[in-house]
Amino acid sequence: QVQLVESGGGLVQPGGSLRLSCVTHGTLIYIWDMGWFRQAPGKQRELVASITRTNSTNYSDSVRGRFTISKDTAKNTVYRQMSNLEFEDPAVYYCNATSLSTNHWGRGTQVPVSS
Repeated sequence: QVQLVESGGGLVQPGGSLRLSCVTHGTLIYIWDMGWFRQAPGKQRELVASITRTNSTNYSDSVRGRFTISKDTAKNTVYRQMSNLEFEDPAVYYCNATSLSTNHWGRGTQVPVSS
């Protein structure tokens, strides 16, 4: 059974940094296209960063230049380094693994930004 487990969320100040991790269990990360989504209260879930099986990365306009996605296939883990956090960034961040036939979600990790 495939499971994605996120960690690393927590309260940060505006302008601060945070690294989120997503460990995949029951599968090998290199067979999936991996993505980080976020969902703020009252808003739809949106894709903010992705990394394909061939290590091609993509970012939403709202985070480009501030967030970096990477993966370590030996650890079956995908990371998202978040820098220069803004008031618009607080949300629950979800890890996603997608293939041609299916996709899996983690339970999410909360990233609030203090005022």
